[in-house]
Amino acid sequence: MTTRREFIRSIPVAGAAFAVAGSLSLEGSPVRAEQAGLVGHFHPKGKAPSAHTIRVLKEAKATLPFEDTRDLEEQARGMIAEPRARQIMADAGNVAFDRAEYDFLDGTGEFDSIHPSMTRIARLNNNYGLYEVIHGIYQVRGLDLADMTFVRGASGWIVFDTLTTTETARAAWDLFQEHVGEGLPVTAVIYSHTHADHWGGVRGIVSDEDIASGRVEIIAPGSFMQFTISENVYAGNAMNRRLFYQYGLLLPVAPHGFVTQGLGHRVPLGVNGLVAPTRFVTEPIEEVEVDGVRMIFQNTPNTEAPREMNTYLPDLKALWMAENVTATLHNIYTLRGAPVRDPLNWSRYINEALYRFGIEAEVMFQSHHWPRWGNERIREVLRDQRDLYANMNNQVLHYANQGVTINQIHNVYRVPESLQYKWHCRGYHGSPEHNARGVIQRYLGFWDCNPATLIPLSPSDTAPLYVEMMGGPNAILDKARDLHDSGDYQLATEILNKLVQAEPANGAAKDALADAFEQIGYQQENPGLRNSFLAGAYELRSGIPQGTAVSSAGPDVIRAMSTELFLNFLAIRMDSRRAGSLAMKINLVTPDTAETFVVELSNATLTNIQGYRADDADLTLTVNRADLETVMTGEASFEALLANGRATAEGDPGVLGQLAGLMVEFDPRFEILPGTQLRTELASHDPFEGDVGAMIPE
Repeated sequence: MTTRREFIRSIPVAGAAFAVAGSLSLEGSPVRAEQAGLVGHFHPKGKAPSAHTIRVLKEAKATLPFEDTRDLEEQARGMIAEPRARQIMADAGNVAFDRAEYDFLDGTGEFDSIHPSMTRIARLNNNYGLYEVIHGIYQVRGLDLADMTFVRGASGWIVFDTLTTTETARAAWDLFQEHVGEGLPVTAVIYSHTHADHWGGVRGIVSDEDIASGRVEIIAPGSFMQFTISENVYAGNAMNRRLFYQYGLLLPVAPHGFVTQGLGHRVPLGVNGLVAPTRFVTEPIEEVEVDGVRMIFQNTPNTEAPREMNTYLPDLKALWMAENVTATLHNIYTLRGAPVRDPLNWSRYINEALYRFGIEAEVMFQSHHWPRWGNERIREVLRDQRDLYANMNNQVLHYANQGVTINQIHNVYRVPESLQYKWHCRGYHGSPEHNARGVIQRYLGFWDCNPATLIPLSPSDTAPLYVEMMGGPNAILDKARDLHDSGDYQLATEILNKLVQAEPANGAAKDALADAFEQIGYQQENPGLRNSFLAGAYELRSGIPQGTAVSSAGPDVIRAMSTELFLNFLAIRMDSRRAGSLAMKINLVTPDTAETFVVELSNATLTNIQGYRADDADLTLTVNRADLETVMTGEASFEALLANGRATAEGDPGVLGQLAGLMVEFDPRFEILPGTQLRTELASHDPFEGDVGAMIPE
């Protein structure tokens, strides 16, 4: 058959990522599945699971508690209806989400290219439809990475979290209205936390008119906007690139490629937006009546997100745990990159929820996965998750205080055996390995205290010496082949990585490293680890796809930024090397918001301060914030605003051009593995013919 690649694109969206999802039909060897009929295809340059990998997966199957089927029963409970359509179309014309891509998971058999525990969570994440939690609370699951929850209010529906994109949120709302919603409107939206898969779909259910008229209230934890921007945008371009690995954005959805993301399936390829909250919850415990429903908010800052809150509905005895408790070990350190989270603080807030609300709660639901019913079951899960994060914090530091370093801890720390046999503590999003390293990073930083690693040479500078002393590339390839054949894939990567770093154009070395990465990937239980190894193999074989780059921050997020946050982001985009001895001072005045800033360039550094005005400024620029937003989003230039009178300048407007000349556009296609740019021409075509994008989740 003829090899065919069908890449599905989305348009650039707020907060970030550069996403391409694959629906790939590729020529290759079929997966040897134990279940007849469950057949996939390997990438034509890829390899089947080795005998060593098959053995590892069979051993895992034999040691895990598959006799515990409570999750299966809870996941299926309350099913009302599936959407009629298997695909959700994006407004741009592409497919935003395709449930049919995951049909290979339907059934009960195993795959020799997927960890059996990952197969299990992937099948649980195939919950495509509308569910009743209890009377008055409903969830739409499986249309997006996250869930959308509806709570009946006095005059309409209160929505907890709005998914990632406009299209999936709209589809969830339509499904809900068809079967349950009674034609009643949305009266309030609650953003549980700052990650984009929980607010990016708000435009699918709320309009600007709803907000302006006061018909819909948007409630979020305090400082929501500050941390939404700082976590998703400041390092957004680097996060975009790293998402190719953690989320396997170029991998086909197939037994040999992308299987699930643990929290749910793939991030949909649609448009997202952001409506700024109209009300913030700022007290540690704050009781509020929302459309006639009593809610007790528990602020849980610096847990799963920088700002997050749980909610208890006392009249319904229903506990919403946001994303602080799901059916997995979550990330302490997230592979896409983010500030390391505080597991002890996380554990403490779960414990508070257990003692404050868990005593009487009869149902617990959250922003991913499925609910838990019954007080005993709720308390079991809360206790286990409390202990999971506390143990990781305490025991990693226990080892660190005895000299175990960041480069050793992932091979030393183990989750307590009693928790290893709890499905809701398995590493489907965070893994014990990378989380353990994250704890040490949080407390001690990157250095292992060996002076040899304190100011190391770059890998490409040291690798030639290693290659020379190992006897040259042929000797390394011969030894790597022996290690691969014996199943010692990690040792093979140790020496092959040196060779690839030293000789980026060595195709045989890159192919051999890709082969080792692939087998390691097949053996992982954790989707992020699997995706990262398989993505590395993909790029080593095929190169980095080229084409139109996208912005890390879309218009809705830019408009939602405070002026200070936008100026901070400009300072990140400025290339100090271009500034030299250039110095300038600008007064920025926005009359409609009564804001004044001094923006100063000195010592090749751009800073800003609010509430001041410099008498010696080179330029005083007066522009309404509403007009400034058109420049912020790229819809207009300062020159155009000055020309048509929407902005005024006192002083030298030429400094704006000088400042603009220092800015760079970030390219989310930078090289991660050496030599992958060299293989661009090997791809059959360029999948990035147009703009593409998705949000940075979790």
